[in-house]
Amino acid sequence: MAITRIRLERFTAFEKLDLVLSPGINIFVGANGTGKTHAMKVVYSACDITKTKLDFAEKLIRVFLPSNRALGRLVRRKKASSGCVIQIYRDSVKIRASFTNHSEKAESASITGTDEWNARPIESVYIPVKEMLANAPGFRSLYAHREVQFEEIYPDILDRAYRPALRGPTDKDRRRLSAILQKAVDGKVTAKDEEFFLQSKQGNLEFSLLAEGMRKLGLLWLLIQNGTLLDGSVLFWDEPETNLNPGLFGVLVEILLELQRLGVQIFLATHDYVILKEFDLQMKDRDTVLFHALYHDAKDKELHCHTADRYLDIHPNAIAEAFADLYDREVERSLGNLPK
Repeated sequence: MAITRIRLERFTAFEKLDLVLSPGINIFVGANGTGKTHAMKVVYSACDITKTKLDFAEKLIRVFLPSNRALGRLVRRKKASSGCVIQIYRDSVKIRASFTNHSEKAESASITGTDEWNARPIESVYIPVKEMLANAPGFRSLYAHREVQFEEIYPDILDRAYRPALRGPTDKDRRRLSAILQKAVDGKVTAKDEEFFLQSKQGNLEFSLLAEGMRKLGLLWLLIQNGTLLDGSVLFWDEPETNLNPGLFGVLVEILLELQRLGVQIFLATHDYVILKEFDLQMKDRDTVLFHALYHDAKDKELHCHTADRYLDIHPNAIAEAFADLYDREVERSLGNLPK
């Protein structure tokens, strides 16, 4: 059962957000500071607690890491007292959290719907902008025993990456996707003593010596190989294009579309024109992809969202506008160099 709706009131940057989601791929676009990452993190927190059974408010604190771990700092800032409401839906099932800007600890939040929400666990994974496999040795132990300023998405992704492969033969869909990724990274990913290696014809190359973009593809290979990304799971990926050569964007989008066809719900945030165009060019009629354009309205100065199911209908499209501006300036410079 996919995540079907997000409703936020006075949460972080949002005064109000009511978003209907695709069961396939949800792509968040918008300028910096428009809440793309926050929207994904709040949904990820709701998904993760179905497996860990952690209190929803406590997971929000660990994922967003507000100063002094004070829950109330996640309420949209106002001079007067205020409160926020979070509602995440799976069709008619929802989990709801509310708290005020005076809330200090997770226990002060009002959480409803937890039992019904947790009745059907959701396998979820959040891939952050910063690649973590190269920093894996000892990190989970450090996080478990020390107060370190790392959002919990970082140990969470390592927990998923360290999972051993599923029992039995690999099904044909995973074999096909793994083959595409193995060709892109020129090898397979292995782990020994908490350290990750790329196993290729040249031997075992430790991840700390690999380009960061290749590590990201290697992580995706692991998550497919160990069965984390199967039918019914949810993948969150923040700026997958970071440090990845644009020549590999096509492979990345091909894999994401295939995962969606296999029943994986996907949320991703991007600032990259090529990523958007790859989706536009590779999408088929049977694919369910929604583009959510977050923007500040010039009139009320609040964050709003416009959702479209076609690339050409994204509005406003800050990414396309930036590239169009570059093109116009290039043409203007070229014309200016013409002899008069």
